[in-house]
Amino acid sequence: MSDAALWAALADPHRRAIVALLLERPRPVGEIVEASGLSQPSTSKHLKVLREAGLVRVRQDAQRRVYALDPAPIAALDAWLEPYRRLWNRSLDALGRRLDETSDDI
Repeated sequence: MSDAALWAALADPHRRAIVALLLERPRPVGEIVEASGLSQPSTSKHLKVLREAGLVRVRQDAQRRVYALDPAPIAALDAWLEPYRRLWNRSLDALGRRLDETSDDI
């Protein structure tokens, strides 16, 4: 699984919506189809991209395929974002201090 494949998989808003659904709990394909409002073939194509990127796992439950998030790639993305989060926090802290100074002058 490459970072590029993860980002490409998450670039599509439908796939991000599917990931959000699976964040709540594992779901069979039928529930994903119903919740997403997409056709079954379109949902299956999106799930295939997510599966190939390593973001979701699938298990067979009798006649149903149940999809669940795989937390490892999400953790990898979170680790990649950490330095940027620190940068944003420093910038927001500086902005907060500046706003506090400005409000004291009023």
